[in-house]
Amino acid sequence: MSDLPPRDSRGRFTSRGGLAAAATASVVAVGGVSVSAGGGSAVSLDSAASQALKGKSSSKKSAQKGRHSETWQRLGWRQLKKTAKRELNCGPHSFGEVQRFFLRHPCVDLDRMLVTVDDGAGNTIAVSVAWVKMPRAGEASDLKRLVDKDGTGNVVLFGEAPPGSRFTGKNYDSRLAKKLVVIAESAPASGRPSDATLETAVDVAAEFPAP
Repeated sequence: MSDLPPRDSRGRFTSRGGLAAAATASVVAVGGVSVSAGGGSAVSLDSAASQALKGKSSSKKSAQKGRHSETWQRLGWRQLKKTAKRELNCGPHSFGEVQRFFLRHPCVDLDRMLVTVDDGAGNTIAVSVAWVKMPRAGEASDLKRLVDKDGTGNVVLFGEAPPGSRFTGKNYDSRLAKKLVVIAESAPASGRPSDATLETAVDVAAEFPAP
């Protein structure tokens, strides 16, 4: 991955462009949403952003059940297209230190998905998810620890060629479930979705079970 700010224990960045600036700026514009941080100032959210915030918890529950269209609908979004592919070998579909890891510890299965969603505010978002199944839980834990570090490479996400050309690691999340590592990234497909919107997309997508 590219040189980016450090991530926290869940693999998220601890400082993201507009999100970091929000801590010090008095007014932050987020994807058409105006947030005033001054004392006693009102916080104004448009209906699309407000619905996404309210629907995030229920959206994750739908994602955990594998209900893809319903997941995005609970955010007030709409799924436009979904493509998935399965591989049996992770080595050819990875790069950097992560690829070298797979040469020593081959995966059992690799599923990748690319979905495009409309956020209801005039933007479309590309969300790519990879499910990597390892032979042992310890290997899965080691893999997650590696991919969560900057500069170590990654699985080549579906819809990305060459690696890093679209999904740069800026909007990233990962999840560990025993022998399974889930990696999710998002990127603008059209328009100018906010960092908060892109982060919501990966937070939710990482909850999907493997196909």
